[in-house]
Amino acid sequence: MPLAVELRALSFAYPHGQTVLRDVDLAIAHGEFVAVAGPNGGGKTTLLRVALGLERPTQGEALLFGEPAHASSHRATIGYLAQRARLGVDAPATVREVVSAGRLAASGLLGPLRRRDRAIVAEAIGRVGLEAVADAPLRTLSGGMQQRAFIAKALAGEPSLLVLDEPTTGVDVEAQDALAALLDRLHRELGVTVLYVSHEFGAVERFVQRLVLVRSSIVFDGPPAQLPGVWHDPSHVHV
Repeated sequence: MPLAVELRALSFAYPHGQTVLRDVDLAIAHGEFVAVAGPNGGGKTTLLRVALGLERPTQGEALLFGEPAHASSHRATIGYLAQRARLGVDAPATVREVVSAGRLAASGLLGPLRRRDRAIVAEAIGRVGLEAVADAPLRTLSGGMQQRAFIAKALAGEPSLLVLDEPTTGVDVEAQDALAALLDRLHRELGVTVLYVSHEFGAVERFVQRLVLVRSSIVFDGPPAQLPGVWHDPSHVHV
């Protein structure tokens, strides 16, 4: 079975700009829970965008399920929670409607959802613990609950790879811990590959199998327990 994500001798530079990533090698197998962390401007979000085929590498290769990332036939199996995913403050959409949009995107339906699709949406809402507020407007929920709704939207597409870019932005510490525990449970129950990208990793450190630290290149890749002691203070990730 091909790797979920593979970067080979990869470098990336924006046109007329400095090199953001240099000589990156990274392999993420099916079923892994991996956190990618690093300072702001260190290249972690660019690494994610290249891995998903949203940007083309300047040198090297980016493979998604064994195919060139930008042309992968498996894109529909990716659940992507983009950085600061949110609706407009006045948007009237309910949690159920937001999650249903994830099912529509996956199935390519243009009309109403079929019975099976509605069941998948309901299951996704249940998995993130939002049954009681399924028909509440998303804008009335806390930041942590809104993030759960967007995770449910990604789950409605039945992904084999769940990607989250800075998912704890704007949520409090308690909500961050709850989100990390939720991702751990989804990882165990669904066997989905999870790629969690953030400028700090405190909330998920006890759950992830691997931690990848990026500062233009990869400076650490391994179990969090093997991380040099200085890095266990999240403040050092910001420098």
